[in-house]
Amino acid sequence: MTDTAPRPTLEAVAARAGVSRATVSRVVNGGDGVREPLVARVRRAVEELGYVPNQAARSLVTRRHDAVAVVIAEPETRVFADPFFALQLRGISKELTAHDNQLVLLLTEGRDDHARVGRYLAGGHVDGALVFSLHLDDPLPGLIQHAGVPTVFGGRPGWSDGRSGVVYVDSDNRGGAREAVRHLVGLGRTRVAHITGPLDQTSAADRLDGFRDVMVDADPRLIVESDFTPAGGERAMRELLDRRPDLDAVFAANDLTAAGALRVLRERGRRVPEDVAVIGFDDMLPVAEQAEPPLTTVRQDIEEMGRLMARLLLRRLDRRSTGPDAGGAPPSVVLPTTLVRRASA
Repeated sequence: MTDTAPRPTLEAVAARAGVSRATVSRVVNGGDGVREPLVARVRRAVEELGYVPNQAARSLVTRRHDAVAVVIAEPETRVFADPFFALQLRGISKELTAHDNQLVLLLTEGRDDHARVGRYLAGGHVDGALVFSLHLDDPLPGLIQHAGVPTVFGGRPGWSDGRSGVVYVDSDNRGGAREAVRHLVGLGRTRVAHITGPLDQTSAADRLDGFRDVMVDADPRLIVESDFTPAGGERAMRELLDRRPDLDAVFAANDLTAAGALRVLRERGRRVPEDVAVIGFDDMLPVAEQAEPPLTTVRQDIEEMGRLMARLLLRRLDRRSTGPDAGGAPPSVVLPTTLVRRASA
């Protein structure tokens, strides 16, 4: 026979703590105005009785669901194959968990999914959204704005320039790319190629700009657009070698692309770094350290980016809950990058 003992109520906690029901409610819901000795008594009673607040009732009081949507504008095959997303999600999850918030993961495979995500966000199921891997023609920002959901973006949105209230966390993609290419030039390499990411994403476009800052007169044949995947890196590397077999260095837009490029260079009998030096971007350790040879790359703190995204959103939600005069959106953050030197360059 199963135990059907009733769940402890707010009244039971109040009786155990010797305080009013209203005092218990304020403590449980994070309200102010309760003296610390009473707070301690209520919390002790909550623990002793095993009281669990009714989330639906709590939401009516606080207007908060303690849930955050994480929207990744990529198909699931890409999300679960790329360690970048796992690192960013780990940072987000750690920060949300530390503040007792739930993570709701939403992926977009196509236009129907965009509409579904828009409807979900507009339905009031979550307090805010963390959105990353946007493309320039992505309808998600418009859908999110229509839903009226507080949002922090991962990466600088391409449409954000000059708009107030757009909050994002990014890395210094352009500066990191410049440092990588300067390192290659410092090694005496003169025919430096670049395998880009998808140029409808600002991170890839910024890294291309950083490459061009150094290689001002680069042969256009030394630039090939790719897609941040190992297979894309392989295709781009073959194309580069067919176009310019005399190239002596490659800056790849991320580590997965660099890993694909390294495989093709081995197939073609090119020694790395003796014949062709290679640099990636991200410093994802399972990729960079296990590459052959280990990959020189630009490090961005991906997990910290996720943590900061969540932190900025929670700060924004706290400001919103205290009223319209509590201050504007928190400032965006651009994290520095560092060149990590290994054997490939």
